[in-house]
Amino acid sequence: MSAPALAKSVRKSLWLPRTNALFLASLIVVAVMVISAVFAPLLAPYDPDFVDLANVLSGPTSAHWLGTDALGRDTLSRMMFGARSSLLGPLLVVVLSTIIGILLGLIAAWRGGWLDAVLARVFDLLFAFPALLLAILAVALFGKGLVAPVIAMSIAYAPFVARLVRSLIITERTRPYVAAYRVQGFSGGWIATRRVLPNVMPTVGAQSTLNFGYVLADLAALSFIGLGVQAPTADWGAMINESRGALMSGQVLPALVPAIAVVLVVIAVNIIGEEFSDRIGGQIPS
Repeated sequence: MSAPALAKSVRKSLWLPRTNALFLASLIVVAVMVISAVFAPLLAPYDPDFVDLANVLSGPTSAHWLGTDALGRDTLSRMMFGARSSLLGPLLVVVLSTIIGILLGLIAAWRGGWLDAVLARVFDLLFAFPALLLAILAVALFGKGLVAPVIAMSIAYAPFVARLVRSLIITERTRPYVAAYRVQGFSGGWIATRRVLPNVMPTVGAQSTLNFGYVLADLAALSFIGLGVQAPTADWGAMINESRGALMSGQVLPALVPAIAVVLVVIAVNIIGEEFSDRIGGQIPS
């Protein structure tokens, strides 16, 4: 099978119906969260910022299915709107880090020599800084919010993708089909971008899926300590932080609901990523 046909076969296989109940449940969890985020203005029963001091820390009722927070705001509505920033931030980090990582990994593997050595040292330097620490430094320099942490974490996660791409392309460039294209007179850049890179993208995509869960947890932690998304914007990490006072008074639901959402999405995305990795690992020759 040719390299393009193999890559197409792998990409197609990722969407075949699954019999794994845990995998299907994970897809449902992610789908529900995404739908809630996209259609929050239509689905949310209340304005997420509406303060109702007459319903402070009320438990689940027919009017407020998940209760209210310390300001009387509807928890379900804030969860739906909070899914927007909680999922958008990790998505941006994964997209940016994947693009940067692919470019650097491709250059390092295809060019080799001193350029590969320099990029390897840069990767090692970035590996020395935890992503969350780099995001905190970015916030200290550029201020609180979502932009600075997203950029910092994109830089921090790019080496993971770059190192994977580099190792995969180094393996791929030794295969017979690459030599065949060279003999036919195709340029190195054309072979790398049009034939080799598509053949490794499914594996890179699986790794990026796993990275999404890690980034989600990091950004939620950043919002929890007050350095991420700022009030009154709804965000799962910020909602947990805002509910610390309620926890002291024995009201656990305002903090428990967003915490469970973070845990569920992280677990679901990791299961999906592991499933993709297993399927790819069984089809791409070593």
